[in-house]
Amino acid sequence: MDPLPAFAFTNLFPNGIERYAIGGVFIGLGVAVIYLGTGIIAGASTFLESTLSYVSDVPRFQKPKYVASRDWRVLFTLGMVGGAAVYQLAFHGDVWTTDVQWWRLLGGGFLVGVGTRIGKGCTSGHGVCGVGSASFTSVVNVATFMTIAIGVAQLMQALQVAP
Repeated sequence: MDPLPAFAFTNLFPNGIERYAIGGVFIGLGVAVIYLGTGIIAGASTFLESTLSYVSDVPRFQKPKYVASRDWRVLFTLGMVGGAAVYQLAFHGDVWTTDVQWWRLLGGGFLVGVGTRIGKGCTSGHGVCGVGSASFTSVVNVATFMTIAIGVAQLMQALQVAP
């Protein structure tokens, strides 16, 4: 007997799992190429922090490792955003894909930024690279991220908060 009914997958993945599997392969290949080529873990929050070395004199952002690698990190970050935009335009014809109000996006982005600083990294660094390398700290961080995210999502649904 199948432990997971077929309808569970159709509810979780109404468009199929192929796009998620292909996206995961691309993400895995991307972080592997970065790590093998530079020895740097491809965490997006660190990439953003290195970009701040262009515009801030704060010593934290002027670390030699940030200044020395910021040019290619900016290109990588632009590639992530640009790749998503090109995919969206090519297959859906519109780049903007959310009904969430701008102020909620801004507030959520601010809270995520604070959280990545407190958690010493983001879901890409901890979730993809850290868990993949069996880092205990990363496993705990990802479990915390997911628990809080699921709890907040359930709370927002219970309060009937719409975009």
